[in-house]
This record gives sequence, C-alpha cells and structure tokens, in this order.
Amino acid sequence: MSQDLDTVEIRGITSSGDGVATLPDGMTVFVPRTAPGDRVTLTRIHRHKRFARATADKVVVPGPGRVPPPCPHYDRDQCGSCQVMHLDAETQRAVRARVVGDALRRLARLEVADPEVVPADQQLGYRAKVTFAVQSGRIGFHRTGRPEEVFEVERCLLARPALQELHSGVRRARGHLPPDATRLVLREDADGGLHVIVETPGGRAWQGGGAFHRVLASSGLKATIWWHPADGAPRAVAGSDTPWPATVFEQVHPAMGRTVRAAAIAALGDVTGAVVWDLYAGIGDATALLAGAGALVTSVESDPRAVAFAESLGPAGPVRWQGKVEERLGQLPQPDAVLTNPPRTGMSAEVTAAINASPADRVVYISCDPATLARDITRLAERYRLVAVRAFDQFPQTTHVECVAVLEPR
Repeated sequence: MSQDLDTVEIRGITSSGDGVATLPDGMTVFVPRTAPGDRVTLTRIHRHKRFARATADKVVVPGPGRVPPPCPHYDRDQCGSCQVMHLDAETQRAVRARVVGDALRRLARLEVADPEVVPADQQLGYRAKVTFAVQSGRIGFHRTGRPEEVFEVERCLLARPALQELHSGVRRARGHLPPDATRLVLREDADGGLHVIVETPGGRAWQGGGAFHRVLASSGLKATIWWHPADGAPRAVAGSDTPWPATVFEQVHPAMGRTVRAAAIAALGDVTGAVVWDLYAGIGDATALLAGAGALVTSVESDPRAVAFAESLGPAGPVRWQGKVEERLGQLPQPDAVLTNPPRTGMSAEVTAAINASPADRVVYISCDPATLARDITRLAERYRLVAVRAFDQFPQTTHVECVAVLEPR
C-alpha cells in the first residue's frame, strides 16, 4: 500500500463503474467515481500482482462528461446502488455501449462496434422496485467497497414518486418491523398498487404486520404488506386477501421494459403461424404479444406464481410449461424461432445446445448482462452468428444495461 499522490488520466470506465488509468510505472489502476478524461490525484493505492486499486484524492481537471451528482447520498455516503451518477446522460450511454462492445469483442471474439444505446424515457424516478437493507435499525443501502456497512437512506432519487412516499412512511413505521428483518422491498405494480415485502432470516411468525399496515394507512398510504421468511414462501399479512403477486419478477423500469420487449418481438419478424419458444417467460408479457401476432407460442417459466398469473390473464392459445427450461426442453415442439430472456446468469449449456440442435431460423436474446450474453453467443456459434445487437438505457445512473441480440444460422 502506498500513500503517494500519483496523478493519472482516466481513459475509460469498467462494467463495475470504476475508472481505468495507468500508474507511472505502467500498472493499470482502477479508480471508483471517476469520469473519462478526468485528471486525478490518487491516494490509498493498493497494488496487486497485475493491477492496482486506488481512491481519487482530487479531481485536478474534470472530464467533459462529469456533472455534480443530484443525490446527496452519492458522494456523502458513497452509496453503492448507483455507479455513474457523476456522469451526464450522454456519457453514461457511451459507457454502457463500450461495456457491451468490449464484452462481445473480448469474450465472444467478435469484430463488432459498440452498439447503439436507446435512451431512457427518464433519468431519475423510474424504478418501480427498490430493495433496502436493514441493519441496526437503519433502512438503507450499502456503501461502495464496504458491503458490510449500511447507511440510512433519506430519499432514493431512482424510485418512482409513489415509492418515495412509501419509503418515507416505512421509515416512520420502522418500530413495527420484525427485529430480525434483513431487507425491505418496495414495489409499485402495473395497476399502481403498492407493496412492502419484509424479509427475515427465519420462520418465526411476524405478528406486527397489521400494526405496520395501520401506521402506513394513517399517513394515507395504502399498501399490501408481505412477510417473506428465508425458509418459507412469501405471504400477504395485511392490506389484501388476494394481492397482486409482488414477489414475481417484473422489470424495475416498466416503460423501458416495454420498449425492450417490443424491440425483441419486432426483431423476430413475421411470426404468423410460426412455432416460437418463449424461454424464461416471466408473467407472459411477451407470450401474449407473440400470440396476438399470430405465433404458436410455447413458453417456459420456472416460477409457478408467474405462470399462474400469466394464465389468469390469458390468452388461452399459448402453451405454458412451469419448470426449469433445462427440464422442459424435451417436451417442447420444434421451433421456427426462439425468444429467450434469461436471468443475469444467462442460459445453461444444456439450453444453448438445444437451441443449436433446433431448426429455428432466428434467435432473439434479451440480456441484462453483456458478459453472459457474450458467453452464450460463443456457445451458440456452433450454428448461429450474431447479426445485430442493440442496447437499451434501462438502468440510468448505473452501469447495468439491457441488450437485444439477433442471431441467425450461419
């Protein structure tokens, strides 16, 4: 460890949000909260075998994309939930484009340019789901580089306005939370309903849900209260007998989620009469759109609550399978096209092998992780080649990015 104040110029941003520079001795150094073009002095330089990490002591010359972050928690508390709030929207999009392009070039060995990034509809106030950690009475987020520490969040600027109000009410009602609560998930559903999901490590029954609900209601906040013990199923304990399934996955940025979904379905082309696999189908939004476009859809989703919710909405035409995609592959009809939207971990080798063995003449892959997208494109290269990729600014103020990749037979 060195205390010397080296001055470096930041040449780029990594997928984790750290700036990249070179120390005077040629070693690569990663510096959080810096911007492309910044000249910064460094302190707390920790040298490893092949790289170093450091803290920016002072910004000597700011890069052209640097802006004052609008959230006081970002610098004051070193909030770890946002990584690039100190960059303007255009620079953020350039960073995300480079993250996608670098993953495809480095991991998939493809000669591709950085993709187009479709701008977000809004930079703040877009999240319909926010997860807070609970620690020693504090309701907040973890600090960058110090995941063991939680600081109190007064207001999250990424949350939608209704969730910001709900967050304020939850902070006032915290005395009614179970003493062993570890996380709170606040959600606004597609119909505007509010939900608080209280997570605990054990199964000891929480008796305070009703009181918690009443305190919120006294502030004019109508919300369904859920209790989710780590070793049990989530259950609604106050606010509704038949609540919307708030624990089922949905996009945290609904408007951009719809934009991504529409782009993916458009990329499939004319699906009239075509057999389409909709893998990792969630609550069936894409399934319904494909069926409406005339496709013969077979969808697979592992979460039984999501499948039940999708079936309650219809349409009746698509065939739905509940279970892991890997376990259902042998039961699916041969596809003419495949739409896949896996979790951040991507598709397993069994799934990519089944797609390679299928007669599908187009595969459209929705990805929330460029690294696993690149890996899976490599696995699919046995039969398919990448013909197009677009990125979407679905998570402003962070380095996360959503992509739609289109693959066709070689």
